[in-house]
Amino acid sequence: MENQIIPDEIIMNQIYYIRNQKVMLDFDLAKLYEVETKQLKRQVRRNLDRFPDDFMFELSQDEYQILRRQIGTLKQGEHTKYLPMVFTEQGVAMLSSVLNSNRAIKVNIQIIRIFTRIRQMLMDYTDLRLEIEKIKSKLDNQDKNMEVVFRYLDELIDKKTEPQERNRIGFKPDYF
Repeated sequence: MENQIIPDEIIMNQIYYIRNQKVMLDFDLAKLYEVETKQLKRQVRRNLDRFPDDFMFELSQDEYQILRRQIGTLKQGEHTKYLPMVFTEQGVAMLSSVLNSNRAIKVNIQIIRIFTRIRQMLMDYTDLRLEIEKIKSKLDNQDKNMEVVFRYLDELIDKKTEPQERNRIGFKPDYF
């Protein structure tokens, strides 16, 4: 594998979960690509037909305020005077076609690989949860079966403690 331009941890820390999607923010991507945020936005606006809503969308004011509180380092007006654009995995892939630089292409490849790895980890996690649920179900059934066995054992013990009349076995004359 080629040398990484940026440590994976930095990119992973810039992936957010917004509107039930994993996305990256325009100003984070601009830093990674080493371009100004306004240049990135300008290129996207010039090529809006390449960015449908499932590739890119702008945050609402409420979403932006929540994001600012979560990140903590975003100060009012420090990063942008416009609401940020956020890009899904497909949107990030499309950015390499509108930002025509070697760095953008290399960074995009790295980001796509990280998105793929995250998706794989989520699938592995889901598989693991399903296996755990199967085991729990089997254990529940075994617990029920063990209860039945113990109930039968209790019944047998109760029957043994009751005095029973015994029939004589063998040949013994009655002298009575």
